[in-house]
Amino acid sequence: MDWTIAWMDWGPELRLALRITAILAGARLVHLLAGRMVKRLRLLAAARASGPENAKWIETVGRAARYALSVVALLVAGMLVLNEVGVSIAPILGAAGVVSLAIGFGAQSLIKDYFTGLFLLVENQIRVGDVVEIAGKSGLVEEVSLRKVMLRDYDGSVHYVSNGLITTVTNRSTAFSFALIDVGIAYRSNIDQAMDVMRRVAGELRAEAAFADRIIQDIEIAGVESLAESAIILRSRIRTLPLAQRDVRRAFLKRIKEAFEAEGIEIPFPNRTLHLAPSSLQALRPGGADSRDKPAERPSRFGALWRGERATSRAE
Repeated sequence: MDWTIAWMDWGPELRLALRITAILAGARLVHLLAGRMVKRLRLLAAARASGPENAKWIETVGRAARYALSVVALLVAGMLVLNEVGVSIAPILGAAGVVSLAIGFGAQSLIKDYFTGLFLLVENQIRVGDVVEIAGKSGLVEEVSLRKVMLRDYDGSVHYVSNGLITTVTNRSTAFSFALIDVGIAYRSNIDQAMDVMRRVAGELRAEAAFADRIIQDIEIAGVESLAESAIILRSRIRTLPLAQRDVRRAFLKRIKEAFEAEGIEIPFPNRTLHLAPSSLQALRPGGADSRDKPAERPSRFGALWRGERATSRAE
C-alpha cells in the first residue's frame, strides 16, 4: 500500500523523466543512423566517382552533411524536451522571425561564414586533402565545415580560417601540378648542349619506378629565361600529379647537377670582375709611384716636442 502511494506521488515525475530519456535516446539513435547512412552513401558515391578529385569532393560534402544532420537532430530534441517540461514552443517559433532579425544584425559575420562555406562546398573549391592558400594562410586542408576551414602548414602549425574571410582560393592540388625548374649555366657553356642534357635527365627520371606514376608528361623547356649577373637561366617545367611537383623538382635538380658535372657544363657561382685604371696599377707596384707626387707628411706632436727639447738643450 505504501509502495502504491509512493508510486502515485512520484508517477508524473518518473513519466516525465522517462519521456525525456526516450527523446534523448531517439536523438542519439537518429544521429548514429544518419552518420552511418551518410558514410555508406559517401562510400558508394566515392566508388562510382570518375576520379580522385570527385572522390575528395564527395568525402568533404559527406562530412559537412553529417555535421548538419547532427545539428538538426540536436535542435529537434531540444525543442521536444522544452515541450515536455512545460515550455511552450509556439511563442518561441513565433518570435523566431524577430529574434533571427536581431541576431542577423549582430551576427552578420557568422551568417557570412555559413553562406560562404555552403558555396565553397557546392562549387567544389576546397576539399579535404587539398593544399590551398586562403586568407594569407597556406597548408593541407584537414577539415571543411560550413563555419571554418582547418589548415596544417609544412611545419605542423594548424590554422583555423573562418569562411567569411575567404575571398580568393588558390588550390595547388587540382587535376595536375607543374614542377617549375630554373637552371643556371655559365656564359661560356653551350646552351643547346645544356638543354639536351636536361631532356635526357628528365627522361631518365620519368623512367624510374619511383617517379613513373608521378610524372604525367615529358619536360617542357621554355628556353633562356634571363641573363643574370653570373649565369644564363634556363627555364623548364614538368607536369606531375597534384602535390608531387616538389619531390620531382628535388630529384631533377640532384640529377642535373651530376649530369652537368659529367658533361663539363659549369654551374656558375656569383663572381665579380674588377677593372683598374693604369695609374692605379702603377701606384700598387713597389716603387712604381714617383716620390715627388707623395704629399708631405705632417709632423706628429711627439716629433715636434722632441725637436723642441733637443733645441733647448743645445742652446743651454
